[in-house]
Amino acid sequence: MPPVIDRERCTSCGVCEDICPGDIFKMDDDHPEVHYPEECFHCGACLIDCPEEAVSYRIPLPMLLPVYEKGFFEK
Repeated sequence: MPPVIDRERCTSCGVCEDICPGDIFKMDDDHPEVHYPEECFHCGACLIDCPEEAVSYRIPLPMLLPVYEKGFFEK
């Protein structure tokens, strides 16, 4: 899933655009936008480096369930 920018927290500092290795973010009218969501490979750089913690991933629950159903975390 592509990154999501929380407009309430974002200060438009541009760190997400600078740090993203996939050039997913572009600054439009001094605000970051996710321009190439299909190119995101979820490295987490934007989540880690955002000083306001305004970037997150929204992973749907059905995508997480197969990991738990197969006993992935069991010994």
